Amino acid sequence: MCGILAVSGFRDAITDLYDGLIVLQHRGQDAAGIVTYDKQFHLKKANGMVRDVFHTRSLERLKGPMGIGHVRYPTAGCSSEFEAQPFFVNSPFGIALAHNGNLTNSKQLAHELLHTDFRHLNTSSDSEVLLNVFALALQKQRPIKLTPEIVFHAVRSVHRRCKGSYSAVALIGGHGVVAFRDPYGIRPLQIGKRKFGMKEEYVIASENTMMKPLGYEFVRDVEPGEAVYIDRKNRLHSQRAKKSRLSPCAFEWVYLAAPDSVLDNVSVYKARIRMGEALAKQIKAAGIHIDSVIPIPDSSRAAAAGLATKLKVRYREGFVKNRYIGRTFIMPGQAIRQRSLRFKIHPIDLEFKNNNVLLVDDSIVRGNTSRKIVEMAREAGAKKVYFASAAPPITGPCPYGVDIPTTAELIATDRTTEDIRNFIGADALFYGKVEDLVKSIRIGNRKLQNLCTGCFNGRYPTPDVNKKLLLELGSQRNTTRSTLDASGDEEGEANKTMTLL
Repeated sequence: MCGILAVSGFRDAITDLYDGLIVLQHRGQDAAGIVTYDKQFHLKKANGMVRDVFHTRSLERLKGPMGIGHVRYPTAGCSSEFEAQPFFVNSPFGIALAHNGNLTNSKQLAHELLHTDFRHLNTSSDSEVLLNVFALALQKQRPIKLTPEIVFHAVRSVHRRCKGSYSAVALIGGHGVVAFRDPYGIRPLQIGKRKFGMKEEYVIASENTMMKPLGYEFVRDVEPGEAVYIDRKNRLHSQRAKKSRLSPCAFEWVYLAAPDSVLDNVSVYKARIRMGEALAKQIKAAGIHIDSVIPIPDSSRAAAAGLATKLKVRYREGFVKNRYIGRTFIMPGQAIRQRSLRFKIHPIDLEFKNNNVLLVDDSIVRGNTSRKIVEMAREAGAKKVYFASAAPPITGPCPYGVDIPTTAELIATDRTTEDIRNFIGADALFYGKVEDLVKSIRIGNRKLQNLCTGCFNGRYPTPDVNKKLLLELGSQRNTTRSTLDASGDEEGEANKTMTLL
């Protein structure tokens, strides 16, 4: 999971790119980058949050009416500042690219690029691999003039060679902006527009949560397998792959996306409300007495509200979240996650003292966070602490860009609900059901017949995913993460601004 953004208009795009990445910050906290174009490329990227990477002087240097941006959440490669996006190649035309997702055949493609196509790779990032596959597909056509059909032909080549998940935006020097989504539409990508006199300016982003604040009108989702090209005159061209099957990641609605986003015509907020309502049936059948329902901020609030309403039990905010600490789930390394949690959430004692409380979270992945939160509730004076997860038990890894690389670290892989309840220390534990999760999302769009629920039930949409591949991907990712856990963080150089000539 990362956040990507592209802007094409008639004024300097940097304000929209910077503000848009701020709104998309929940999709990645590890690094940020922006590249713009006005006769030459201007790039700034580094490790850190958006507000820390970009300053007034650097923003002033990022000139041009078109550009792309990225916030990184690392799942492939490592957290080095050299793997911050966007990536850039100088041939053909000069191309910069930002990517959200994970290529499952990245290792094979990297070998082919190096030894068959003779293209150099600077990093271990699958996003750099994706960029080079796209650039090579353009170059092989020997274009004198870049036309929409040449762009679409190149994207079709990407679809043939690249497996896994990828939503991407690219900036082609002197020509325009390109965006494309894999044939399964696993990661989100959306188009917005706004008026500029008699003309129109466009934005393409991971989520439409950033469109309204910037004055854009949401138009539609990029379809699975679709390529979009916005030329220098700001005309939008598009073409969809003949073979596609919409299979978006269900975890987007559980946790990843912002609550005010609408993905593939389904409100994230309403889907979470329905997840909570479905949970209420189980809890009501258990016959336990609950004084209040308390969400674990922030992404579980909607589910907790739906649950409380169905149970007719009071909803209370029992935890205060330190907003200066990011989302612990997407931090690169278990040691960093555990250290940050101690400062991230604080209980409001009066909401717990002598009460039976039902704590609601969006999901339980490793179980460590849930255990600490139950301890906090007991220390604050709760009589009984019940725990509910809006999502079903997570039993399998994610090969598509969520940091769930191996079954070994998933608490639900080989444990019963009772085992997990004992581990986190709750008096009762409730999980959402896969069928309820799917229904909660599908009610908003009946066309979503093939949601990706692989991490819950092993049903992955792409045919290349098997046990061997999952083990291989997990091994690669764990090598990266063990380095992070050992060091606590990676040393990085000072933020750099680079102008590419």
